Amino acid sequence: MPKEQNYNNHIRFYPPHHFVFYPLMLLLIAACIYFSFNDKGNKLIWLFMGGGFVCLTWVAFMLRQHYALTLQNRIVLLELRYRYLAVTGKRFEPVEAKLTDGQLFALRFAPDEELEQLVQRALNENLKGDEIKKSVKNWKADNRRV
Repeated sequence: MPKEQNYNNHIRFYPPHHFVFYPLMLLLIAACIYFSFNDKGNKLIWLFMGGGFVCLTWVAFMLRQHYALTLQNRIVLLELRYRYLAVTGKRFEPVEAKLTDGQLFALRFAPDEELEQLVQRALNENLKGDEIKKSVKNWKADNRRV
């Protein structure tokens, strides 16, 4: 069973990327920089390879984040619409249009019994996403997110 989730531990890491791929890429980039200064005969080759590793790292980071987060965002919004309808009997789309993405995604951590009140506070007080998260009394874990 996963550890109970709350505001302080809700950030999630993906070990193959965060602890294997990225450190390896940083090591290769550092090696290319080192050899570009110490192997004068092949300086351009080392700089070119280092630039290639930087580009590869950037593309891997952007694609991984973009695809996963785009899908996650759609799912979170669909869940929020369903939960709001189930709790209040009203459609969420009119309210959703008045909230920012950060506010919407923060509301996913609110349990059903706090959802309507936090939505109203977010609208009335223009709470930022982080303020919404800190306002949640009984954190609803999101253990399946990216």
